[in-house]
Amino acid sequence: MAILKTQAFVLKRYDLRETSLLVNFYTRDFGKLTGEMKGIRKDPRKFASTVDSFSLNEIVFYQRRNSSVHLISQCDSCEHFGPLRESIPKIAAATVMMDLLDAVMPPEDKNPEIFDLTRDVLTALCTARDFDKLLTIFKIRVLSLSGFKPHLDSCVICGRKVFMQCKFSLKLGGLLCPHCLARDVQGRTIFRGTVATIMHIEKNTVGANLTLGMNPQIKRELEAVLNAFLHFHVGKELKSQRVMQSLEQAGAFT
Repeated sequence: MAILKTQAFVLKRYDLRETSLLVNFYTRDFGKLTGEMKGIRKDPRKFASTVDSFSLNEIVFYQRRNSSVHLISQCDSCEHFGPLRESIPKIAAATVMMDLLDAVMPPEDKNPEIFDLTRDVLTALCTARDFDKLLTIFKIRVLSLSGFKPHLDSCVICGRKVFMQCKFSLKLGGLLCPHCLARDVQGRTIFRGTVATIMHIEKNTVGANLTLGMNPQIKRELEAVLNAFLHFHVGKELKSQRVMQSLEQAGAFT
């Protein structure tokens, strides 16, 4: 078995047998991988990390050739994002981020741009006030960098430029011009301002996107379109997203 080292975010963790944990990590050098941490529940001091969700760690692991579950021999905490954990809305946003990576990213497919994006957004969440804006930026950039990018610069069917009010097809993954609306009768109307906002976020850094203004109408439509698009292409609604919406409706974020 090869011995490997990398930085890794904790996506999810599960109890394994009586004393161990099974952890889904998103790593800089190997993408998403699953690791077994033997004996950590019996002796937490065995590893120099509490393996909390969305914490950044340096892991050393034995890469098993005949299994998708690798053996973690060392796990040291690098960044716990403490200020973020003092806010319920920010914890909810970070949890949605981890669930999104777990749902969208294929196993052991390296994507350092997404790793760096995750670190940058979690760091920004520690001090930023617009947690919902950061989460929207993260969703759009992950979709763009992972190959789920919606087709927005022209009609997804015929390639015509779309200059007037148009519709967005979840099924086809892009805009429909007036000539092609019949290809998806369930296509939903989308504002040109929303399309322009998505395209701006796709092309710019987290810092640059934080200065982008979004009126309440575009914010609501972005949230609706992104969540519907993810639900359609991932095949399920993210549980953490549903919990976040319930908390928001209950007034927990005010």
